[in-house]
Amino acid sequence: MTTKKPEISGLLVVDKPQGVTSHDVVAAIRGALHMKRVGHAGTLDPMATGVLVIGFGNATRLLNYIVDHSKTYLATIRLGQRTATDDADGELLEPSAPIAEAFPSRETVERVIAERFTGRIEQVPNSYSAIKINGQRAYDLAREGKQVELKARPVTVEEFRVDAVRYGYASTRFADAPLTDAQDIGAGERWHPVSAAPDVRPVMELDVAVSCSAGTYIRALGRDLGEALGLGGYLTMLRRIRIGDFTETMPNIVTAHTESKTFTNREGAEVTRNRAVIDDAEHLTDRALGMVDSAKASMPMLRISDQEATDLRFGRRIAHDIRETTAAYVPETGDLVAIIERAKRGEAKPVAVFVQQQEGQR
Repeated sequence: MTTKKPEISGLLVVDKPQGVTSHDVVAAIRGALHMKRVGHAGTLDPMATGVLVIGFGNATRLLNYIVDHSKTYLATIRLGQRTATDDADGELLEPSAPIAEAFPSRETVERVIAERFTGRIEQVPNSYSAIKINGQRAYDLAREGKQVELKARPVTVEEFRVDAVRYGYASTRFADAPLTDAQDIGAGERWHPVSAAPDVRPVMELDVAVSCSAGTYIRALGRDLGEALGLGGYLTMLRRIRIGDFTETMPNIVTAHTESKTFTNREGAEVTRNRAVIDDAEHLTDRALGMVDSAKASMPMLRISDQEATDLRFGRRIAHDIRETTAAYVPETGDLVAIIERAKRGEAKPVAVFVQQQEGQR
């Protein structure tokens, strides 16, 4: 009789490369670990790079809690043009305003950000987003040419900092083209563009850092800032450097790269698709956080006894007064037992219970 190999569990912090979806990274991890139960917390657009938390095995049950953590992004906002997707992957749209005779100063931009885009704000997500409308993703409906109307939702922008400002000329054909004749302008000064060639348009770019609540769309911040300034705007770069306590500087971060494959589909058309490839995939589990460490990075922890662990695994309440969702563990054995919530004053109840793992799996 063949004994089934126990399933391993843990979290991986992946530095997602540009040009692939978050699901592509999950598929790469799934293939490297040879297991099906793999998921991610907090979707990153194909253009975006940075921190993507991947859970496998029992740790996938932690992902719903991680996705609600605050996040920090670095981004470049190009003001003076618009795209259909509010980022450089989308098609350039007709300008919403004529070419400005003089662009706003850095101080003006920072004042508008402080007054209208910091703190608790209402934000309408981009129609090319993963939000579901009657069971369908908004981006699928948008790509089919259907009208997508998303409601404004409250989000909190804790910090929206301008780190650098550039002025120059951008292509009117390619949204991802770099600036030409880029230059910095002194504090308080405004840039007066000279007449431009037919295939370029004067723009200004902001390098920004944004710390915000879950559910905030940085693409929408760039779009709305552009509209508030009467210029239009979209992102040319987006990188997530933090989600909760998971950061790009963690020593165990997993790197990956993008590879392109061209093939002929059933209709005879030549198609090129990108896929994510994990670097050093054979040592992937060495970089994973075990269940207890994964929980510590995800939520508050509660030390419990062996008897309380047994009670929780049988669905019984334990006598602890907690205020928020918490992970219960036995410190002596490193056993992550359950995710618990407040039942009533002085009592906590299990909402997710974990099978006790053997030594070496924690």
